[in-house]
Amino acid sequence: MPAPFPVRSGLLPKAVLDASFFFGEFPAEGDLFTVPQVVDELKDIRAKGNFEKWCARGLNVQSPADESRKRVISAARATKDIAVISGTDCDLLALALDLGADLYTDDFAIQNVALVIGVKTIPLLQRKAGRVHWKYRCSGCGRYAEQDGECPVCGAAIKRKLK
Repeated sequence: MPAPFPVRSGLLPKAVLDASFFFGEFPAEGDLFTVPQVVDELKDIRAKGNFEKWCARGLNVQSPADESRKRVISAARATKDIAVISGTDCDLLALALDLGADLYTDDFAIQNVALVIGVKTIPLLQRKAGRVHWKYRCSGCGRYAEQDGECPVCGAAIKRKLK
């Protein structure tokens, strides 16, 4: 289990929590936040119970600013994670950006975009992800493309691959 959230300069830290936080028992202190879509993702009774426990301790549920969402989407396009990052992921990143908060997540695509926009991520159970550069390549003819989908030349599937 990770150590409790660090205290910086005597101030309690701000943290944004991904849904994965509520599926386990993790220590936390400071000002805690999540986005409304995370609440919708919590179907498991244990996760819902953990969410309610954190709400009773002061967890805030709020939406990010539209400008921050736009910045996250732009960064996700630049990292070529746009096809795999969800609306919830974008909102988590945008809220962390708005608040200057750390983002607790195990999602590698979120961590990849966070590196570009300057949001610090802290993994819960997985290793911390490094920056990943993606390319898209046709599985049939081998041509490179800008995004996944169907190859306009041969019709085969275009796949996302590590550079």
